[in-house]
Amino acid sequence: MRDDGADGADGAGKARGTGAARPGAWDPEVPDPLDDDDFPTEREKITLADVAGMEKVKERINAAFLMPMRNEELRKAFSKSLRGGLLLYGPPGCGKTYIARAIAGEMGARFLYVSVADILDGKSSRNVQALFRQARQYSPCVVFMDELDAMGGRRGNMASWLRPVVTQLLTELDSVEDDNEGVFFLAATNHPWDIDSALKRPGRLDRMLFVPPPDAEARASIVGMELKERPSSDIDARKIAKHTDGFSGADISHLVESAAERALLESARAGRVRPIVMDDFRAVLGELRPSTGPWMETARNMVEFGSADGAYDELAAYIRSNRSRR
Repeated sequence: MRDDGADGADGAGKARGTGAARPGAWDPEVPDPLDDDDFPTEREKITLADVAGMEKVKERINAAFLMPMRNEELRKAFSKSLRGGLLLYGPPGCGKTYIARAIAGEMGARFLYVSVADILDGKSSRNVQALFRQARQYSPCVVFMDELDAMGGRRGNMASWLRPVVTQLLTELDSVEDDNEGVFFLAATNHPWDIDSALKRPGRLDRMLFVPPPDAEARASIVGMELKERPSSDIDARKIAKHTDGFSGADISHLVESAAERALLESARAGRVRPIVMDDFRAVLGELRPSTGPWMETARNMVEFGSADGAYDELAAYIRSNRSRR
């Protein structure tokens, strides 16, 4: 996964070329719990233009996160640091990781993906320290942590051995010992209401963005992409999109896969390739339901009976608009 080309040499030079120590630099006498290759950085080529549909989500990302970073004059005038934190939340399978990669591509930053499973072992706190150390070496860098709720849940409810890990994460985000300039921390969760409030304070994950199920344009685009390498005939992707409201991106992929399996079985019986047709989609649509239903039910309860601090205004607006369409 590592890009060892010319653009990676500059980052490696920053990491190892000078050998200059900084306040809070890693103690050379203490072995790294992780090698650099355990957290490979990537140079992302996708941008928000590659995200089909979801215009409101992209507008929010630009207004709340990207625009202040792009305008150096305004950033300096208002003493805005080149750093930030963003929590992406929504139903599973709706493209939070893809959007995080697109943000890195927009910024021209390296992308460092890490799952909670990569962190949690016998040296979890030191793994977090090593993660941010590497991100600083390859600045500008977008660190993306998936399924944050598995590690960053409310500390009062978590196992005692996890609390020091979250404390270390808070320390790294606050940059008590190191400068986080050029380090952008993005995280994704399906359960934002379970995230420890300390992680959402100013200077940490202080911005939240709701990533809803894909809209009709995005659903049609996913159908087209999934069919690209498969034999098909007279497929109306927009018509399929109209009948898949509430489906996640993963649901749409499964829908196309199921239609393809139906065509494949008939091809095997006939002894010749029969392309995927609209009848295949009509058949499988009668058997599939969107996986986002249980999540939306939980989210509706959180909006109606949970916190009234405005944190979930985007989610509340989405729920209201869905009700009005039905």
